[in-house]
Amino acid sequence: MAHYRQPTVGILGGGQLGRMLIQSGMDWNIFFSVLDPDPQAPCRSIAEFRTGQLTDYSTVLDFGKTCELITIEIENVNVAALKELVRLGKKVFPQPEVIELIQDKRTQKKFYRETGIPTADFMLVENAEQVRQQKTFLPAVNKLGREGYDGRGVQILKNESDLVKAFDSPGILEKLVKFEKEISVIVARNESGEVKTFPAVEMVFHPVANLVEYLFSPASISEQLSAQAELIAKKIITGLNMVGLLAVEMFVTKDQQLLVNEIAPRPHNSGHQTIEGNITSQYQQHLRAVLNLPLGDTSTTKPSAMVNLLGEEGFSGEAKFQGLPEVLELNGTYVHLYGKKLTKPFRKMGHVTVVDSDPQSLIKKVNFVKQTLKIIA
Repeated sequence: MAHYRQPTVGILGGGQLGRMLIQSGMDWNIFFSVLDPDPQAPCRSIAEFRTGQLTDYSTVLDFGKTCELITIEIENVNVAALKELVRLGKKVFPQPEVIELIQDKRTQKKFYRETGIPTADFMLVENAEQVRQQKTFLPAVNKLGREGYDGRGVQILKNESDLVKAFDSPGILEKLVKFEKEISVIVARNESGEVKTFPAVEMVFHPVANLVEYLFSPASISEQLSAQAELIAKKIITGLNMVGLLAVEMFVTKDQQLLVNEIAPRPHNSGHQTIEGNITSQYQQHLRAVLNLPLGDTSTTKPSAMVNLLGEEGFSGEAKFQGLPEVLELNGTYVHLYGKKLTKPFRKMGHVTVVDSDPQSLIKKVNFVKQTLKIIA
């Protein structure tokens, strides 16, 4: 009979993803230690908490030495320190080499091309002048190679007049894809090589903030396309030899082809609804993967939706949650607040999961949540 001992798990990053990971791990008596630069980070009160820069070599190294296993909830971390921790015998999942590859969209895209993963046509650019020389490649998307997230570091260049917006830093120029919808597949892999995917979800992005505003699970796509999306996700995580959880965002084109957009090696915004909408949540699955435990059943229990709670435009300061009692009166709604005291426009302050076996009723409830629950100051 196999024995299991709870290790000390270190998390680089103390945001809402880490918070929900810790909440999931509490059921298994896992002890967590967290490193984050913000003394008011969401994880500060529910785990051993240390303040420090995630990009500083010595800080990450010293933190990691106190843990048996280290994982991440954000990619912008010091990879050199993580490699040294592996050399010292620590388990680091996802592996430092995987994080390093994903930290730069340029190496991400080259990986897709080299391994036959379908993705939009692209070219590498070093500066704004190189972008301006590619007028015939427009319309296109200019993305920073490093440190872009939640819509930051992305510029759509539709015509020649938009070229003034080009980034003067290393990045990629990617053909603008005419897509029908955007989907995400979350896939997990443990050390033993077991791989499981969650059903694809359909994402709707905020028109201004360029981050997910809400999503539906499962995605409204054919069974054939859904199976193809899951195969692509499995191919990526296996090709990376990665241990942990990987979110794979894809475009569904007008002619029903799939193109991989970006990947994230951690729990992801497109998987929040799994807490109530699937048999195993993405957070428990991540823990199962990095602890080399059997992966859980990812089946959906009911159709679900997730609405991101973003700080309202025009409000900055101590957060107030307008309309919360009205939303809590709805059957099948689950409110998750992230413990952030201060709000600002488009800051992720929480999310609401809605479950309903009737798709039309689900949509009505999503619209009610969007119109009713506001984060103001």
